[in-house]
Amino acid sequence: MDGKAKMSLQQSHGLSISPEARAAIKSQQPRCIWLTGLSGAGKSTLANALEVRLHGNGLHTCLLDGDNLRRGLCDDLGMTPEARKENVRRIAEVARLMVDAGLIVIVAAISPFRADREAARKLFPEGTFLEVYVSTSFEVCARRDPKGLYREARAGRLKNFTGLDSPYEAPLEPDCDIDTGDLALSEACQRLWALLHC
Repeated sequence: MDGKAKMSLQQSHGLSISPEARAAIKSQQPRCIWLTGLSGAGKSTLANALEVRLHGNGLHTCLLDGDNLRRGLCDDLGMTPEARKENVRRIAEVARLMVDAGLIVIVAAISPFRADREAARKLFPEGTFLEVYVSTSFEVCARRDPKGLYREARAGRLKNFTGLDSPYEAPLEPDCDIDTGDLALSEACQRLWALLHC
């Protein structure tokens, strides 16, 4: 494919319905609320509780859970730094499309690297992307070990495990910091509800 043809394929096609119009018909402010933290920190539990509350209040939502996406959209990716980068990129692109559709999107994904989360933020209009650091400590997560992953990693049977032999870069200035080791689920959910100004 020559350069001219490639450029033609990359050009956007104009759409008649704007993201603002899609949001207006739902009577809500679209957002992406991105929960990041270690495995077992409570991201998925908290994301699910938030979605239940939003849905119960008549808001239109979608939850993108990192574990579930690795069984479908991202099932071809491993755990190398490059694969993790691509995993976050795919999730962010899907979340952006859903925000454009007028939804409140909740992402629960380890997303260990700051640069990848910042790249995700840049896909969204100013103020639309909210980064939530689920800051539950490694020790608490390892005690919970809901999937047995910490046990496997410490035994050397699971490589590139975040927080052990693969780094986790905590957010420097998250929009919200929640330690599920200290907060009850209801209180943590209330903090997210307040963050969204619902």
